[in-house]
Amino acid sequence: MRDPYTVLGVPRSVSEKDLKSAYRKLAKAHHPDQNQDDPKAHARFSEISSAYDFLSDPEKRGQYDRGEIDADGQPKFASFARGSGGARRGAASAQAGGFSAEDILKEFMSGFGGQPRGAGRAGSQSWDPFMGTSVGGETFRSSNLRGEDANVTAAVSLEDAHKAASVPLRMPNGKVLNVKLPEKVEEGQQIRLKGQGLASPLSGEPGDALVTVKFEKHRQFRRDGNDLRTDLPITLYEAVLGAKVRVPTLDGPVELNLPPGVNTAKALRLKGKGLHGDGDLYVNIKIVLPEGGDPDLESLMRFWRDQKPYKVRDN
Repeated sequence: MRDPYTVLGVPRSVSEKDLKSAYRKLAKAHHPDQNQDDPKAHARFSEISSAYDFLSDPEKRGQYDRGEIDADGQPKFASFARGSGGARRGAASAQAGGFSAEDILKEFMSGFGGQPRGAGRAGSQSWDPFMGTSVGGETFRSSNLRGEDANVTAAVSLEDAHKAASVPLRMPNGKVLNVKLPEKVEEGQQIRLKGQGLASPLSGEPGDALVTVKFEKHRQFRRDGNDLRTDLPITLYEAVLGAKVRVPTLDGPVELNLPPGVNTAKALRLKGKGLHGDGDLYVNIKIVLPEGGDPDLESLMRFWRDQKPYKVRDN
């Protein structure tokens, strides 16, 4: 990885608050969902996220600033082992009563609970910077340093939730996966996808993706728990004479019998036609008059008003 300070465009003296602010600004600008036509957006977003994860860890940032690890989180052994110049400097340091390269490496590795290979007393634990260190019979490897979990929001239609369908989701690593929704999934429910989170900075296993389900707003149905409500427009003559009308449901349209003189003040209930089949569907009847008015209808209504009045309000 490149220098994380350069990736985020911040100085080494940046505060934790300014670091987070810079990350949020870049992450928003380079998020794959905002740059779907840019094939390089995924790589930039991943690099920005990895740089922030690295610098937001006080221990890693401190080790990096002191030159103990590189931008990938790997220990810097090259300065001790590369070329004869380093060996000569180590030997000269030892002759002068200072620390040799081996002493420095030993001191550095003690922070990981181990020593350089071959160092120490017989039977002591050994450290291999590439294979790991054995602690109490259990081998600790850099591959055990898994990446962080990532939070993903899945906007799901009521139809897909109702049918427990598979929905496409874009993961933080750029992949698009078809994710099977659980049966009777609820809004706010989390689904864990193993290995689909952020990459490990030390080449270990990736973290998991925590997918939070959010129901999309529906153009026909209003949700009340598992109950659904919808509005059904009907004509004046359907309300007076009765009719069979088609009503939309999450399972497809069904026929509803309107009795003559249906009262629009109360909703009609379709039992078991709510979300997951656990709730009901309530149909609100709305009488719609012809557009532009009608002389015959107006004449009939004047007759009713004058000859057959009736009250629907107390005042």
